[in-house]
Amino acid sequence: MLMLILAVGFFLTIHLLVSGTPVRDALTARIGQGAYMGLFSLASVAGLAWLIFAFTGAHGAAANEVLWSVTPITRWLQIVLQLAAMLLIVPGLATPNPTSVRQEATLQKVDVVKGMLRITRHPFLWGVALWAAGHLLVNGDIAGIVLFAAMLALALFGTVSIDTKRRRALGKSWDAFAAQTSNVPFAAIAAGRQQLSLGEIGWWRIALGITVWAGLAWGHPYLFGVRALP
Repeated sequence: MLMLILAVGFFLTIHLLVSGTPVRDALTARIGQGAYMGLFSLASVAGLAWLIFAFTGAHGAAANEVLWSVTPITRWLQIVLQLAAMLLIVPGLATPNPTSVRQEATLQKVDVVKGMLRITRHPFLWGVALWAAGHLLVNGDIAGIVLFAAMLALALFGTVSIDTKRRRALGKSWDAFAAQTSNVPFAAIAAGRQQLSLGEIGWWRIALGITVWAGLAWGHPYLFGVRALP
C-alpha cells in the first residue's frame, strides 16, 4: 500500500504542484518550453505506469481491506455516472479548447465559446471527476479508494490549476473567455451567460461518447476482469 501512496503522491505533485504553479514558469524560463513539455510528458507516463503497477500490487495484497461492497443501487449509479463521464470526456477531447495543451491560440477565435465550452471550459477534467466518483462507489477496498480518490482530487483541483495558469499566461484575453464560460458544468447556462446547444456540440461527438461508454461497459470484464453491467 505504501508504494501506491507514493505513486499517487508523485502523480499529484507533478500535476498540481509543478505544472499549475510558478514552478512551471521557472522551469520553462530555464530550460525552454519544448524541453519542459518533453520532460513533463515523460514524468507523466512514468507516473501513470507506476500508479498502475502499484495499484495492481496493492489491490491483491492481503492487507487491502474492503470497507464497502457493491450494491444494485451503486452499480446502476456507476453506470449512469460513466455515461455522463464519457459524454464529457469524448466530446471534450474532440472540441477545440484554450484550456487544452498547445491550444491557447483558439482563444483568439471570435466564436471560441461554443458546443461543449458552453457547458464547461473543462469538459475532460469534469468527465474524469465523474469517472473517478463512479468508481469510488463500487470500489470500496482501500487500494481502490486511494487510487480513485486521488484521480477525483486531481481532476477537481486540476480545473482550478489550469485556470490559474492560463490567467497568469494569457491575461485579459483569458479573463474575457472565463467571463463567458464556467468551470462548474452548466453554471454559465444557469447564470444566463450561455445557452445549451446540442447541435453545436456535434451529434457525432455525442454518438461517439455513447459508443465508447457502451464499449467499455460491455468489455469491462475482458479488459479489467470485473463486470460493470448488472
